[in-house]
Amino acid sequence: MSASPSSSVQAARAALAARLRDLLLDAGLDGKELSARCGWHPAKTSRILSCKSAPSENDLRAWCTACGAADQARDLIASLRAVTLMYREWRQAHRAGLRQAQEESLTRHQDTSVCRAYVSNVFPGFLQTAAYARALLRAITAFQGTPDDVEAAVAARLERGRLLHEGRHRYVVLIEEAVLRYRIGNSAAMAGQLGHLLAVMPLPTVSIGIIPFTAQRTVWPLEAFYLFDTVQASVETLTAEVTVTQPRELADYHKAFAELAEMAVHGAAARALVTAAIDALG
Repeated sequence: MSASPSSSVQAARAALAARLRDLLLDAGLDGKELSARCGWHPAKTSRILSCKSAPSENDLRAWCTACGAADQARDLIASLRAVTLMYREWRQAHRAGLRQAQEESLTRHQDTSVCRAYVSNVFPGFLQTAAYARALLRAITAFQGTPDDVEAAVAARLERGRLLHEGRHRYVVLIEEAVLRYRIGNSAAMAGQLGHLLAVMPLPTVSIGIIPFTAQRTVWPLEAFYLFDTVQASVETLTAEVTVTQPRELADYHKAFAELAEMAVHGAAARALVTAAIDALG
C-alpha cells in the first residue's frame, strides 16, 4: 500500500518509455544507432527504455529529432512533466521555501468537494493552529535544509482552515490516537492544537474519527494519505509526495480508508480521547 514511487508512477514512466520505443521502431533504428545520433552512450538509451533512468526534456528533443519526429517532442515533454508531478521530492518542492507548496495545496483543496484524510503522524494542515504549524514547519525546514520562510508558510497553511467554514467543502478525517500524543512544539502549542480539534468537531462540514490505541487492527497503521473526491490520492512519505490517479490503486486507498473508519470512534468517545490527551500534558 505504501510503495514509493507508487505503481501509478511506474506505470506512467513505462508508458513514456513505450512511446519512445515506438518512435525508435517507426524510424527503423536500433538503440546503438539512436545513441550515435543523439551523441550519448548506448547504455543511456537502454536505461531510458527500461525505466531505470528518466530522460530530461533535452533528451526527449534529441530522441525525437534522431527519429525524424521532432513534431512529437512537445507532447512527450508534457507527459514527462506529468510524471514528474506524480512523484515530487519535498526538497525540490521546497527549494525556495515552504510557502509555495502551501499555496498549491490550498488550490487543490479549493477544487475538492470531499477530502478524506488519514493521518498517523501529525494533524492535517487544514486542522492545524498557528503555533502547531509553526513548530512543525520549522522542524521540516531544519531537517530539509531549505530556505526559511516559515512565517509566510504558516499564513498560507492556515488559509486552508477557512474552508471548513465555507460550507462548500466536506472533510472526513481519521486520526490515529498517537497523533494526539506526539509532542509537536511545546505543551502550550499542543494544548492549543487539541483544544482547536475539540472546537471544530461539531462543525457540519467536518467528520473526525479517532482510531484508539486499543482498536483491533484490520488495517495496519499507514503513512498519511489524502483522497481528493474520487479522482486522486496524495501519499506523504519522508522524502516525497506521491500522487496516485490509477483507478486500481485509488480503489485500494478508498478501501483502506473505509476499513480504517470502521476502527475509529466518533462523537463523545472521540472527544474523550482528545480530552485525555490534553490532561496528559499536565
